[in-house]
Amino acid sequence: MLNVSKKNNTETFTTKASNFLSLVRKDFKRNKGLYLMILPVLAYYIIFHYTPMYGLIIAFKDFQPIKGISGSDWVGLKHFSDFFQSFYFWRILKNTVVISCTNLLFGFPAPIILALLINELKNKYFKSTVQSISYMPHFISLVVVCGLIKDFTSDAGVISYIVSLFGGQATTLLNEAKNFVPIYVASDIWQSVGWGTIIYLAALTGIDQEQYEAAQVDGANKWRQTLHITIPGIMPTIIIMLVLRMGSMLSVGFEKIILLYNPAVYSSADVISTFVYRKGLQDFAFSYSAAVGLFNSVINFILLVTANKLSKKFSESSLW
Repeated sequence: MLNVSKKNNTETFTTKASNFLSLVRKDFKRNKGLYLMILPVLAYYIIFHYTPMYGLIIAFKDFQPIKGISGSDWVGLKHFSDFFQSFYFWRILKNTVVISCTNLLFGFPAPIILALLINELKNKYFKSTVQSISYMPHFISLVVVCGLIKDFTSDAGVISYIVSLFGGQATTLLNEAKNFVPIYVASDIWQSVGWGTIIYLAALTGIDQEQYEAAQVDGANKWRQTLHITIPGIMPTIIIMLVLRMGSMLSVGFEKIILLYNPAVYSSADVISTFVYRKGLQDFAFSYSAAVGLFNSVINFILLVTANKLSKKFSESSLW
């Protein structure tokens, strides 16, 4: 009986596989152009995202470039243990969480609020002008932006001058650890808020205008229309964007921090990504930095899955 059951299961699996391949072939013939269009995207992810994953095994080895990845000695979880027990672990974890949470708290709602405000503008020319001006900072090179920030926050800069007008002392603000997070978050909002409104403005166009007409008939003012129609109408988009944001919670952009920080503000500016950069490219501790980077990726993955599950549990919107 057991052999007969196994044989039937094998035949069923073979039949299903054959049917699936037949469907794939038919679909490929029908949509050949679409499949060809997606090939460059697949090639990009395979070459630049999946293939490099092989190199992650150096996090578990004492990597020596002269020996190569396969020839280096295995050390297990030694680098992870060294990182968790080091002086820097809690400092860079705290800094990463503080910067990420502050950016999420103030930066995530900013494009939503701006999109709601732009959507209320009636003059299409003024509306287009506001949109164009708000988009512009996104296209400025990060190097230029960081140069502007350094100039404006220097002891002779505009921001320091304004601070002195209100009774403060004109100093180089980026030399004080307490100022780094506010400067980083404020400049990030300025640079990305306009570009972030594109998705929400697109979502706003999908709301049925008859709902607003019905609300006006019922005597609802603009504020109540926003609370009961506009925000619920774009809530699925907001949730998806929040889930995606959670997936990169600990991946604070190291390029901007490296361009802005200095040893005087390491106590509040040094994050996981900058620590990986210093250890990997400056101290040549390749295995150690790979272990730290892998730890960062695993935490981000856990946050993404958790946020998606919570979204799926409490709403109808989720990534999968």
